[in-house]
Amino acid sequence: MKALVTGATGFIGGNLVRELLKDGHEVRALCRPEADMSTLKDLDVEVAVGDLRDRGSLAGAMKGREALFHTAALYSLWSPDPGDFVKTNVDGTVNILEAAMEAEVSRVVYTSTASVFGHWKGGPIPNESSSSSLDEIVDGYHRSKFLAEEQALEFCSRGLDLVIVNPTAPIGPWDPKPTPTGRIVLDFIKGRMPAYIDTGMNVADVRDVARGHILAFEKGRTGERYILGNRNLTLKELFQALGSAAGMPVPRFKLPYGLAMTLAHVDQLLSVKLLSKQPRIPLAGVRMARHPMYFDSSKAVSELGMPQTPIETALRDAVSWFRSRAPLGVAA
Repeated sequence: MKALVTGATGFIGGNLVRELLKDGHEVRALCRPEADMSTLKDLDVEVAVGDLRDRGSLAGAMKGREALFHTAALYSLWSPDPGDFVKTNVDGTVNILEAAMEAEVSRVVYTSTASVFGHWKGGPIPNESSSSSLDEIVDGYHRSKFLAEEQALEFCSRGLDLVIVNPTAPIGPWDPKPTPTGRIVLDFIKGRMPAYIDTGMNVADVRDVARGHILAFEKGRTGERYILGNRNLTLKELFQALGSAAGMPVPRFKLPYGLAMTLAHVDQLLSVKLLSKQPRIPLAGVRMARHPMYFDSSKAVSELGMPQTPIETALRDAVSWFRSRAPLGVAA
């Protein structure tokens, strides 16, 4: 397979590149001119310089490719300019899918998010048949991914052979920024998690998520969506597993939700309004935590054969990787 991977310098994309190379595929990575490509160092990858927001820069990158794995996104719970989420995640998706149609690629795997299916509020765990609405989504990133997935399905209706994958919360190595989930791991091992709130999430090994992308290309049904996840854990259970992986004490104090919201508002005022920097406690993250982000990923397991690596392995490898990253200031 000759594949183009967008977001190859990111968390899911970087792990996907490694899985594709492991299988013997030829990989071209679309990278912005200013991208930090250190995580691609020593990999047999062709780099194509381009930007999702610049449609003219995409045709050359797509030339001669059989597959497009579109993992790139502005993935954050805060941005100084909320409009950037739409420009990159929605408009950028339209641009790359237009280029894919023009290049007549054989199949596209589009990386969405499981959050488009809503949060668990009791009753059945959300799956691919669950419905949500834009009004229920509280943050710019997830709103943009909801809209981008609608655009992807529109391209599919126009004849583009496209499969959608919806990752939950991936954990593991090669999370350079890090992502919001990786930030939980990093803050924990830096001793910055003194308490927890009553919430939860579905967690999966990022390498299983990457493998799920390849399986979706090979076995996925056109126009179908597949939740790429593994275990539903409360935040307390996640911290307990992290404590075992890192050999560190686990937070014992449960922070009331109202107090967490108050702290987030204060942090927003101090960080954004006064210091003009990213808040440590994003308001969107606390709002999302009101309901657990639990999902049912059995469809991806049964139809695609997505692996289910023990979460303990993913956490152990994430801790080891972050501790090896001296620039992040994590003690070994």
